[in-house]
Amino acid sequence: MPDRLVVVGASLAGLRACEAARKAGFEGEVVLVGAEQHLPYDRPPLSKEFLAPASEAAATTLRTAEDLAEKGVELRLGVRATALTPSTDADRPGGTVTLEDGSGSSEELAYDALVVATGAHVRTLPDVPELAGLHYLRTLDDARAIEAALVDGARVVVIGAGFIGSEIASAGVKRGLDVTVVEADETPLRRAVGEQMGVRLAAVHDDAGTRLLRATTVARVLADADGKRVAGVELADGTTLAADLVVVGIGAAPTTDWLDGSGIELDPRDGGVVCDEHLATSVPGVYAAGDVAAWHNPLLGERQRLEHWTSAAEQGGAAGRNAVAAMSGQEGTAYATVPYFWSDWYDHRIQMVGWPRGEEVALFVDTEHPARWTALYREGDRLRGALTLNGQGVIMKFRARLMKGGDWQDAVAFAEQKTGPQVGLDQAREDR
Repeated sequence: MPDRLVVVGASLAGLRACEAARKAGFEGEVVLVGAEQHLPYDRPPLSKEFLAPASEAAATTLRTAEDLAEKGVELRLGVRATALTPSTDADRPGGTVTLEDGSGSSEELAYDALVVATGAHVRTLPDVPELAGLHYLRTLDDARAIEAALVDGARVVVIGAGFIGSEIASAGVKRGLDVTVVEADETPLRRAVGEQMGVRLAAVHDDAGTRLLRATTVARVLADADGKRVAGVELADGTTLAADLVVVGIGAAPTTDWLDGSGIELDPRDGGVVCDEHLATSVPGVYAAGDVAAWHNPLLGERQRLEHWTSAAEQGGAAGRNAVAAMSGQEGTAYATVPYFWSDWYDHRIQMVGWPRGEEVALFVDTEHPARWTALYREGDRLRGALTLNGQGVIMKFRARLMKGGDWQDAVAFAEQKTGPQVGLDQAREDR
């Protein structure tokens, strides 16, 4: 029997794992398992182009069934992995994955090497019934439902001012809708970009005319008289926001429940699958990639879990190559990266590289175009990370610097040359 690589998760990471295995010369079986009925598709457009006015974002599919068939990838869509049982033979890694198709029937799919790419699922509001007009955004079907609800005159409330919530708010404003964003923290995105730049990004909402309620929590979601459709949101202080559409964006958690009892180690901080620098898990022959993977990044020297498109694509390829290398007795290659992320708000692009935390934040603003700026994060004498607004021409230059160690003074000189003079953060808020 030929060796079989099974990839659980028909995601970007899962797709790249399959393609990388074939590119590496693997001639065995490759099986791609997906819980959704859809072919692997691109997720970033779901909260960006897909929701924009006059959207033609149906083209989110990454590969056709014919493309995958040509690569010898067997598709198993609409089936969910519910359990992983590793082999008890210490001399031959492998095992089985239990699959269920929703009809109550199940099967055992054997593997010689396995890539876990099951991604993450949305965090939901507790004790809230299902109501028409109440949505979360994670899947293609979610995006289609939200897009259909962004109709003329709709009153929109977005719960959570993170990147996804902010992109949804932007889509509503671009359609001329009344949008209110409710954020529990005083400073949106504090954990992602820090206090000072969280304030700066909140100003992007203010400038666009979006109503952003900071340090505000939701007491309950209100239903109409029939109890079937959303009618609004009641805040903790008793204020009521009328709404025809409520979208909740309060984060995501790794989809790992199906790994219970498998012996795979999970990160106690957030439940991600713990991996070494090769993306290998604690179970021989099993690798992980994408949103679900909490791997040791050699470049940083610590464990990270990233929910970024670039990381998912890179990790999927690395996990696929390393999984097939392991089947032939080879060690594989360590995966190290400088994280990269982008988000589109209104007519602006936000981009981030590295690790946006450190001892100091320095801000550089284009004097002719104040809506174009660069923020640098310092740790000691090194550049730690960079955040830009409309800085498409410079952001990857900072990523390259971070890959090489990131001298702070060199980064500052480059920012002054390419963006503009350094300004005090208080001054920047006044001048924006």
